[in-house]
Amino acid sequence: MPCYGVGGVSDPEVLAGELLALISRLKRRLHEESRHDDYTPSQVAVLVRLRHDGPATVTELARAEGVRPQSMGATVAALEAGGLISGAPDPADGRRTILSLTSFALSEIATSRAAKEGWLFSAVRSTFTEAERERLGEAVVLLRRLAES
Repeated sequence: MPCYGVGGVSDPEVLAGELLALISRLKRRLHEESRHDDYTPSQVAVLVRLRHDGPATVTELARAEGVRPQSMGATVAALEAGGLISGAPDPADGRRTILSLTSFALSEIATSRAAKEGWLFSAVRSTFTEAERERLGEAVVLLRRLAES
């Protein structure tokens, strides 16, 4: 049973477990609100990586995701077939193909993000008082620091 004190959970071990469970639940809830239901976790990971890190080769994506290039090739092929990524010859080495997101993928990502943000906005507005929203804002600062540690 969690140890809740004045500031909430205080024992670091209990706090870590509570945070992990809560983040998992929140992640599942956000996934329900997103439009990524048609994509596998591997496909979503590639889309997110290309969105954040920019164009990459299959080998670079495989290394970043910790999978074999052959496995990444299958993931990439499915995303290409779905019109989400496209490849172009590497200007420095024409034997390599540089993969990037298509405008369709960028639109899908924006729509999914808007749906998740819309749910969060509505939930925060309807669930918390103004004072609680201020405390939630303080928690966001702490969680950001945790994520960057």
